[in-house]
Amino acid sequence: MERLNYQHLYYFWMVAKQGSISAACEILHLAQPTVSTQLAVFQESVGAILLRKQGRKLELTDTGRTVFHYADEIFSIGRELNQVLKGHHSEHGLRLNLGMTDALPKLIAYRLIEPLLQMPETTRIHCYEDKTERLLAEISLHSLDIVLSDVPATSTSGKGIFNHFLGESGIAVFAQADLARNYREGFPRSLNGAPFLLPTSNTALRRSLDQWFDQNDLSPTIQAEIEDSALLKTFGSAGTGLFFSPIAVASEIQHQYGTEMLGRIEGVHERFYAITAQRKLKNPSVKLILENAQQRLFGLLDTPDDIR
Repeated sequence: MERLNYQHLYYFWMVAKQGSISAACEILHLAQPTVSTQLAVFQESVGAILLRKQGRKLELTDTGRTVFHYADEIFSIGRELNQVLKGHHSEHGLRLNLGMTDALPKLIAYRLIEPLLQMPETTRIHCYEDKTERLLAEISLHSLDIVLSDVPATSTSGKGIFNHFLGESGIAVFAQADLARNYREGFPRSLNGAPFLLPTSNTALRRSLDQWFDQNDLSPTIQAEIEDSALLKTFGSAGTGLFFSPIAVASEIQHQYGTEMLGRIEGVHERFYAITAQRKLKNPSVKLILENAQQRLFGLLDTPDDIR
């Protein structure tokens, strides 16, 4: 592909955003055959399938996701250019393409990103949530500047990917007020048979919690297994079950979800990492995230052995 057809790229971008050709056509004010034909021409010029049908919607392939991220940035810059030409902005500010794994606690993610929102210079953050493997693929393609994760990248993730330890937090049990009263006395033995909302088994925290239950001879009643940490806490705030969360954001959890902390789980910690394509960081926004985490949010003392 010697020269990119930006008109075709724009049609692809609109279809991907809307999830269907018909929805994109309504916005583009074009007939479906026109967009379908030009989308097919674009895929042929790229030499890869970018969209596949999933039920009534179109889903991005891995290559399509990469093209979409670039297209998103291209047309975002185009909008900024229009604003500058109209005199609405005197400068572009900083941009950060950030990925976060779906198991990462959302309150932790916000606390990590929060300093960027307080900078005197505007930083436009493009935030994507996905599976760790997909985000690491985007890092290797330089589609993302940083990935925030609860697990480090391993040697199987490919070359040129580096872990930066942000810190760790102890874990505590939280519950809606009535549940908290029922299980506070005799903690943690009182947790035997208690109704719990747990992260799914593919998360690092769940593996640590399963070991802790076994070591303490506790058998929880699992009400639900939920991968998304924010959804899990929403269930917990309704009194569905007790749940675990990092102590680093205990005050926010109690305030935002109307819950109480029963007690700390001894010996269980959750670690957090920034993953980049550079060993030595140059992006000022990425450097600020690391400094905030290590100096304020977690207070980094020791670097674990799994950092390379």
